[in-house]
Amino acid sequence: MIDSKSLSCNGETQGASRPQPERHGVASLNSDCFCISLDAEALKREIETDSETRSLYPLILEKCPHMFAAMPVFVSRHQLDRMAVIIRAAQSVIALPAYRDIVLERAPQVARFDAGGARGVFLSYDFHVTDDGPKLIEINTNAGGALLNAALARAQRACCPAIAGMTTGPVALGALDQTFIRMFFAEWRLARGDRVLRRIAIVDENPPEQYLYPEFILFKQLFRRHGVDAVIADPAALRMHDDALWHGGEPVDLVYNRLTDFMLEQPAHAMLRDAYLNNVIVLTPHPLAHALYANKRNLAVLGDPGRLQSLGVSEDVARTLVSGIPKTEIVEASHAERLWSERRKLFFKPASGFGSKAAYRGDKLTKRVWEHILAGDYIAQALVPPGERLIAERQASHALKFDVRNYVYDGAVQFITARLYQGQTTNFRTPGGGFAPVFTDNATGSKPVGANCDASASST
Repeated sequence: MIDSKSLSCNGETQGASRPQPERHGVASLNSDCFCISLDAEALKREIETDSETRSLYPLILEKCPHMFAAMPVFVSRHQLDRMAVIIRAAQSVIALPAYRDIVLERAPQVARFDAGGARGVFLSYDFHVTDDGPKLIEINTNAGGALLNAALARAQRACCPAIAGMTTGPVALGALDQTFIRMFFAEWRLARGDRVLRRIAIVDENPPEQYLYPEFILFKQLFRRHGVDAVIADPAALRMHDDALWHGGEPVDLVYNRLTDFMLEQPAHAMLRDAYLNNVIVLTPHPLAHALYANKRNLAVLGDPGRLQSLGVSEDVARTLVSGIPKTEIVEASHAERLWSERRKLFFKPASGFGSKAAYRGDKLTKRVWEHILAGDYIAQALVPPGERLIAERQASHALKFDVRNYVYDGAVQFITARLYQGQTTNFRTPGGGFAPVFTDNATGSKPVGANCDASASST
């Protein structure tokens, strides 16, 4: 980490060469502010809240050294408010029966199963921030990191006057745990009414080997603190018995699904799939949610003015989505020549992919990869450069890219965070990168924040 002695009074790294930023506005702090707001000791306290989590912070540092960025990302209130408008517009279209008919027509049978009212926890809307407003690059179900990011946000200190009056999201940080737990209880009530929720299983393949395994432990403790027993389980450890799904010696009521086999197609997940289809458990998020929201083919519908008009979408909603979603089309062999010629302006993603796996910038494509894309199920999206955050390290500064994630439930934004990275996509392998809190104006119409970052706070 850079030491505060190498910083000048306005946050510049002495001797560093960098472009002159815009001098007013919250976003200008992404290139002006080199203060380190993360209080590592406070983060440790946030994570290690009881005997079961006491050794968790060292585990994160060892297993995930680039999990947390030391510096925040700054996004204007105007941009965040615009994200919320785009999210509401998308939700309104996704609720239309005609839209559902379109996207479920090509979905596997398991995705058409009525989930009993459960909506799916931790939906995320991921944006790139541009001068032309935020652009929705994808929607995900099963978005990880919410509890880790909540702990990270609570471990920030106001290291300079510019940050002191800012906020980190729509829900007070002290209320986030309650917001998240209410979401799970809401899922249960939608599916089971007044029955008592007794036990939750947090399910993923080989959980201790998962990158976000520390978060599984935090969720287990969160559920238990609110009176619900919880276990972390591999699908292979689940058993059907007496019309119930069991783990160990107790039945499971609700499964918090962290699997990336979104349609439960793998043989190892057959028991979980059967339990879901036989309404033995409440599964959240579930295949229906993925089909409605997260299949990237859906963006070709949500951002197409002609398709939106045919769905009877209002002009205002259609305008919001067309301007807020980069032009997206399904890759088809009949368009191969044109797409190849335009590839430098495109980003290619697998329709049912996750975590940036097998996603490619068009200007990096080889012919071999192009043939793989043509043979697969891919979408082509207009390339929208991500935002940039200058960070200081070893008495120099360099730019990292960032995207902004909105955690959403039932159409409402719960929490906002960012991911800092280098390379084509988010990767959690970048020194100085990782999850980062988002700081913004405290209220709509508040006075713009000047580039008056003070570097008096020492680094951690």
